[in-house]
Amino acid sequence: MFSKIIKSIPNTITTLNLLSGVMAIIFAFHFGQEIGALKGYQWAFICIGCAAIFDFCDGASARLLKAYSPIGAELDSLADLVSFGVAPAMLVFNIINIANEVEFTPWSLIALLIPAMGALRLARFNVDTRQTTSFIGLPIPAGAIFWIGLVDWFMVSGYRGNWVALILVAGMSLMMVSNMNLFSLKVKNFHLLENIKQYFIILAAIVLVVLCGLSGLMWTIFVYILISPIKITVEVEGNEPEI
Repeated sequence: MFSKIIKSIPNTITTLNLLSGVMAIIFAFHFGQEIGALKGYQWAFICIGCAAIFDFCDGASARLLKAYSPIGAELDSLADLVSFGVAPAMLVFNIINIANEVEFTPWSLIALLIPAMGALRLARFNVDTRQTTSFIGLPIPAGAIFWIGLVDWFMVSGYRGNWVALILVAGMSLMMVSNMNLFSLKVKNFHLLENIKQYFIILAAIVLVVLCGLSGLMWTIFVYILISPIKITVEVEGNEPEI
């Protein structure tokens, strides 16, 4: 019985990821409503952030407890699709409608590209053995970070128009199913030179968020995409990076 409880911990954490995504969707449809100290879209941001924490913890707990399972892998993808695909899409869907001052505009349907491409991204990742240490296409959690930044940018700086929204949503959605190689954001160890890109992104995220608020998350993902093609190798003897 104790062994079964231990093995169920990672899947329980993954379920919390899923439920956080569902809560984010609910808050997205109360976009501008004051709920306590925050508005609906801000609570949605928090829920997506909680989902990201649970997404990290379920894998970490599975490795720590050695509680891997095929069901866990499938459940993880389903949870990610809801929390990092559907939930951000509903934020984008609602802000486009609100910006156009209507209950519904066909322009808001472009947000459906986010979960559609996200589902394809996750399906490809699950069957692609090449993506163990790097990614082919933008990871769906990184996409969710971008969508939070985009929505905040529209809220703070003003809506930039339907065509700008279309270009950004279509472009970043297609990035998820592109063949572009992107480095993993996970830090394997604390060695500076072996994780120089990861540390650079962390530093860039801090600086951009301090300067731009949550909108800085959008610019962070642009930086992530731009520096990914840069080749960096570490020499064993001198431990000097070669770019």
